[in-house]
Amino acid sequence: MIYYKTVEEIELLRKSNMLVAKTHGEIAKVIGPGITTAKLDKIADEFIRDNGGVPGFLGYGGFPNTLCISIDSAVVHGIPSKYELREGDIVSVDCGVLMNNYYGDSAYTYAIGEIDPQVEKLLKVTKEALYFGIEKAVAGNRLGDISFAVQNHAESNGFSVVREMVGHGVGKNLHEKPEVPNYGKRGRGIKLKKGLVIAIEPMINMGKKEIYQEDDGWTIRTKDGRPSAHFEHTIAIGNGEADILSSFKFVEEVLKNK
Repeated sequence: MIYYKTVEEIELLRKSNMLVAKTHGEIAKVIGPGITTAKLDKIADEFIRDNGGVPGFLGYGGFPNTLCISIDSAVVHGIPSKYELREGDIVSVDCGVLMNNYYGDSAYTYAIGEIDPQVEKLLKVTKEALYFGIEKAVAGNRLGDISFAVQNHAESNGFSVVREMVGHGVGKNLHEKPEVPNYGKRGRGIKLKKGLVIAIEPMINMGKKEIYQEDDGWTIRTKDGRPSAHFEHTIAIGNGEADILSSFKFVEEVLKNK
């Protein structure tokens, strides 16, 4: 069952997603060599609660933390720990918020200091793939148009697309129908209609597409041990263009001035 959102519901979803965006801005201020991922998690938890939200991931399906923090070859669902970030790491930070009964969800992959140029390209292409997907997220198109746009950009740059992990609908539940794969064929899948709210989240690997789950029951990692990048926005399908409910503005203002 797909739930289409009213104009009022979309505004509530925007509030939740803007709190996620501002939380990323707080993370961006402190992320760097020497900080532990557990400290980032604590900062996010406090900021979300201080601003009238509840961490959306904490306890979700038993997940133990506020943020999913996935480093280098970890694709998604990494658990914050005492690990200290190091120069050259890349770090996917995925954040969810529950506010006014609606969820926000957005992810950003951070470069820690100087990173390998090919890894830098991976981050750039993954983020571009997200926006190519968003360009296709308009009423009258099909879900496969989004999926194809992401896959085509990633693969034409020599990278691979994770198959098992997908985007999803967002609303009163963190994961709603439909699933939004990052690979597919144009003209396939459901017809996109105004009021559909989805998270588009390319997970792109530098090496092969295969992944596995670690023994912690959460962390998803590339099988070949090569880096993976992850960017995510929650968007509402619109007529003519998508309405991006989350934002990278706060992150990128901080990073630009660092």
